[in-house]
Amino acid sequence: MMTVSYALKNGSRIVLVPMQETKAFTVQVLLPVGSRHESRVMNGGSHFLEHMMFKGTKRRPNTQIISRALDAIGAEYNAFTGKDHTGYYIKAAAEHAELLLDMLSDMLYHSIFDPKEFERERTVIIEEIHMYEDNPMMFVDELFEQELFRGNTLGWRISGAREDIEKMKLADVATYRKKHYRPSGLVIALAGKIPENARDLVSRYFDATKEPSITKPKPFATFHAASMSKGPKAVHHYKETEQVQCMLGFPGYGYGDKRLAAQSVLSVILGGNMSSRLFTQVRERRGLAYMVRAGVSPYQDIGAFAVQAGLRKDKVDEALKIILSELKKTKDVVVGAAELRRAKEYIKGKITLGLEESNEVADFYGRQELFQKKMESPEEKIAKIMAVTAKDVQTAARDIFRVERLRLAVIGPFEDAARFQKLLRV
Repeated sequence: MMTVSYALKNGSRIVLVPMQETKAFTVQVLLPVGSRHESRVMNGGSHFLEHMMFKGTKRRPNTQIISRALDAIGAEYNAFTGKDHTGYYIKAAAEHAELLLDMLSDMLYHSIFDPKEFERERTVIIEEIHMYEDNPMMFVDELFEQELFRGNTLGWRISGAREDIEKMKLADVATYRKKHYRPSGLVIALAGKIPENARDLVSRYFDATKEPSITKPKPFATFHAASMSKGPKAVHHYKETEQVQCMLGFPGYGYGDKRLAAQSVLSVILGGNMSSRLFTQVRERRGLAYMVRAGVSPYQDIGAFAVQAGLRKDKVDEALKIILSELKKTKDVVVGAAELRRAKEYIKGKITLGLEESNEVADFYGRQELFQKKMESPEEKIAKIMAVTAKDVQTAARDIFRVERLRLAVIGPFEDAARFQKLLRV
């Protein structure tokens, strides 16, 4: 793939990634705005705004017109809100490339924000919040990061709380869009069978919008792990459940950090697949959990390294002790050559398989353009993974797994939350 990147006159950054042997075409737009950019009264505003973008424009005045036009060509389309970015994408047969660019730019810059649609979507979002809160497997992640990043907007819920959404005003969301949906912040990634006149089309639909006169938003406050209150610390949410959901972890590495490759290998060794240490020790040998896994969530300035497990109520203490013991082993004992090789080959395979579709490729390159100073090809990322040594993994484990930064979130039917504090030793 010969990737090309350039900038429009209005500052929007464009990434073109041609793909051989595909008839699909994807356009994805990424914006550097998410929940960590919000004020207290606007928590949940980025997510609310994302919901409103499919609700009608001046040329396409309601959501039915938009959806019918996209459904008529068999398009896939979706949007997502994160803590530090928001994204929109449409994927269809390449012959419809101009329609996709037209549609997405129209929604981004010409949405009409009808008051009735705003109130309907408020109800939808509140139900979405209820769904997360009623699902411990999903809600434990929010609970964990609230505690991990306490005191910083990075710990705020992407959706906001129900009371935040109930108070939110249409005028405030509209102003928020003008402030944050700026051409100079946009990354527009095109992947798949890219038309020969792609540059002309991109300029036609995305270069006409000028920077708004409204004041640029202030940068978010970065999170510094050194500023955390000395732990370890546990937080518990009472809920009558048959299965207890636990998530424990530490601050990790963010986008662009040179240690990301070592962190990735470490997470796979611990809990990245069904042959990992945690899966073997917690589930296969002892039957303490149906699900146990480790993973990383990178952000611009920091990351989260977390282990999640669904456990029986009477086996929580035993399982947590084993998990903490396995974390300690990665600090104390250098990983063997065979285990290291398997982890690296696993990541290599996941990168390769994860870039088979045009929307995956657009996201892969688009995120790099948004967050990193230098874009890397899949081959370059794989080379970094393959270069990780056993000593690199141990160094990452010793740096990340610091007991004073350990945080635990538990959702289950426990009356005494303080009991978990005694277990937190690495």
